[in-house]
Amino acid sequence: MTSLADLDSPGLAQQFAAWGYKPSHAARVLRSFYDGREIVSPPSRGLPQGLVEKLQTTFPSSAATLDARQVAADGTTKLLLRLADGRTVESVLMPDFRADRAAGCISSQVGCAMGCDFCATTKTGFERNLTAGEIVEQFLALRREASAGGRKLQTVVFMGMGEPMLNLDAVLIAVRRLADNALGALGWRQITVSTVGIVPGIEALTATGLNVHLAVSLHAPDDATRARLLPMGKRFPIADILAAADRFQARRGRPVTIQYCLLAGVNDSLEHARLLAELLGSRRMHINLLRYNPTGLSLRGVTYEPSSDEAAEAFAAVLRARKLVAHFRRSRGPDIDAACGQLRRRTGGVSEAACGGAL
Repeated sequence: MTSLADLDSPGLAQQFAAWGYKPSHAARVLRSFYDGREIVSPPSRGLPQGLVEKLQTTFPSSAATLDARQVAADGTTKLLLRLADGRTVESVLMPDFRADRAAGCISSQVGCAMGCDFCATTKTGFERNLTAGEIVEQFLALRREASAGGRKLQTVVFMGMGEPMLNLDAVLIAVRRLADNALGALGWRQITVSTVGIVPGIEALTATGLNVHLAVSLHAPDDATRARLLPMGKRFPIADILAAADRFQARRGRPVTIQYCLLAGVNDSLEHARLLAELLGSRRMHINLLRYNPTGLSLRGVTYEPSSDEAAEAFAAVLRARKLVAHFRRSRGPDIDAACGQLRRRTGGVSEAACGGAL
């Protein structure tokens, strides 16, 4: 344990008691930490100097430190964060159309084991899960970046490197900390957890009763096409994924988001659109249509291209004609490989490959 991000208020209170200090100091210390303030001991703060010194020696460093920073033409900022063991992850800050707001995209794993053929992170394989503290540190790094630009980090999506449902314990710990009112971070509805369709993970998230958003990366309206794009599709049929999403939506009472990346000649025909419309039917789900961001990489040697504007608009028109809510999600930071499907593990600041976990 190297960072305060590894502890919640009860855990830090227990540590303070073990050191012989008042547990009531814990909430104040963590609030200062989450707000980015140094833990000092002026009289107004009321922290014993001995406690401050103990904190500084016990938690001397962050779980993740900024290694590199890139800014795209559209203002999107990608942060390369180095972990205590030397591994790296990427996080992305996306400015909102409102000048004072921003959204953050954070990673849940180092690398990715999903093998999605059009995504880049997976090309270098999976290394390890991130700890809850490392996930929280990404949020704090993005919040500092947003604040420096005069913006407030308003929402967070778990759509960076890795599959959140395969590291759900750490993700849930991090989510609970980010939504802790005492820490003043985010509200439940400002957090989105995404998945390529890990049914047990969706069920486990549903069972928690947490009021977060759920996004499911579908990318195809039939199992055969989906299995070619996402190997996990062979394990979890679309019908099972949507049934699990239905149960989540019924318990939470808010629409699940369906992510669909349009690939020219692969999943973007009018027939694909009709099949998707039939599949979703009367389900009250929102559909995010994504423009493919070329990575130049494919596990199967396939060269994928984005759909033409005409094909994409025709696809969306079919969905809207069936009264489905379908929007195009704007691609952010493609010129710095910060867009969906372009995040990658790096060594020494040099790209090794490029998946954005659940797109």
